[in-house]
Amino acid sequence: MAIRSEHSRQAILQSIMKLLDEREANSVSIQQLSIERIAREAGVSKTTIYRWWPNKAAVIIDTFLENHILATPVRDELPALEALREHFLSLAAVYAGHEGRLMAQLIAECQYDSATLEEFKKHFWRPRREAVKVLVERAMLEGAIRGDMTTDEVAERIYAPIYFRLLFQEGSFDPSAMRSTFETALEGLAAR
Repeated sequence: MAIRSEHSRQAILQSIMKLLDEREANSVSIQQLSIERIAREAGVSKTTIYRWWPNKAAVIIDTFLENHILATPVRDELPALEALREHFLSLAAVYAGHEGRLMAQLIAECQYDSATLEEFKKHFWRPRREAVKVLVERAMLEGAIRGDMTTDEVAERIYAPIYFRLLFQEGSFDPSAMRSTFETALEGLAAR
């Protein structure tokens, strides 16, 4: 197994973010992005990229995760409901900007490429969903959320408005609107 050069890895990840940034003159969409273009921009060979990632989707997802997880923490040290609120609002803030447009493109790419969908689920969706489920379960145990629903059902009711806004570009990611959305979801989920 090849050992990754951290310098090359960072060059690849930074190149992808630059190539996908619509504010840049030579930006491209996720669909238009190619391994060849990434390699050229990063100053590495295609072989280097393929040695570390199996396909374009995998390297894009790693790039996205590198930035996304830092910006949307799931914290253990807070009461569960407070941590859930913080995560929800930080996710909405991230999706209100450039990363939201990238996420929408990535989800769109998944709709017609089963390998990309599986890569996305494996490396992004399932781990983030598990982290949220742990928070929801803790909120249930703390008595902040009703316990007669599954953690998946609760998470879907809380986070669906974010993904609706993201994918259909309907509604606002304004912080006050998102706080109100979160509180409205909680009204139906409050412990009885």
